[in-house]
Amino acid sequence: MLTRFNAFIQKWIALLTPLSLITGVLLGEVGTHFLFLIPWFFAFMTFTGALGMDFKDFKMVVKYPKAILLSILFLHILMPLWGYMLATVLLDDSLLTIGFTLAVAVPTGVTSVIWVTITRGNLPLALSIILLDTLLAPIILPLILIAVAGTAVTINSGTLIMGLLWMIVLPTLAGILMNEVTRGRVKDTLGVSLAPFSKFSLLLIIMINGSVIAPYLQEFSWEIVGILFLVLFVTLSAYAFALGTGHYLLKDPSIVTTFTYNVGMRNISVGVVIATAYFPPKVAMPVVFCMLFQQLIASFASKAMTRYQAYRNY
Repeated sequence: MLTRFNAFIQKWIALLTPLSLITGVLLGEVGTHFLFLIPWFFAFMTFTGALGMDFKDFKMVVKYPKAILLSILFLHILMPLWGYMLATVLLDDSLLTIGFTLAVAVPTGVTSVIWVTITRGNLPLALSIILLDTLLAPIILPLILIAVAGTAVTINSGTLIMGLLWMIVLPTLAGILMNEVTRGRVKDTLGVSLAPFSKFSLLLIIMINGSVIAPYLQEFSWEIVGILFLVLFVTLSAYAFALGTGHYLLKDPSIVTTFTYNVGMRNISVGVVIATAYFPPKVAMPVVFCMLFQQLIASFASKAMTRYQAYRNY
């Protein structure tokens, strides 16, 4: 039953994501009463995702240093600068600028593993990038947010770092240790059982945050339309930049595929948690909207990556 439930959510995630957001918006203030649960949901999701990782993944750092360094460069310097520049020029709203920068500065998404597997990328490399980037998040993210927010918003960096340690680093290490102790058996037992609840937690996070941004969505405005289109453009451009760069610098089609997905996909859930916990509600808008497009664009990208691999292997 749990396996079927997990397969159902995974199959319909692109539809369930906007439905969860709409449900949260309709709930309005009711959903905001459950904000305190979001860090717990996210820590649970992180722990579940880490059950498939082990410390051996760090070996890829030595084997593919160029791909890993390029990934970190894109994830935490180039794409945040790109998001910051576009939001500053086109929206002229400091809170939305913070939101866009946060949306593309969060660690790479664990769900990229699914798409890397589907498109015959290099799974060990993908896992090593995810693991390394996750552990670096408490150091990198606060620095980016402090630089972007400036005097617009006061950030308690100590609290933010502790929050990231609690939500990302500790659950990740706990999951890896369990995987190591059980010699990989835990991902086929506990991991399988928890997988559907992890995906359901993601939908609950989206729904609760839909309530947070509900006041901004209750009336139609061209600003909302502009934010949606800009989110879509920034998300697509991440894939385009990564594919173009990987084609010329990384050569191997499987490595290019992995690099493209690790740059294109983000752990948007942690962005939503940070936006909600440490900033005014408007900051969460671009971050939450990213959830609407992420899986859908990843699906379209899989077709593009398949054609790219056929072209390179021709």
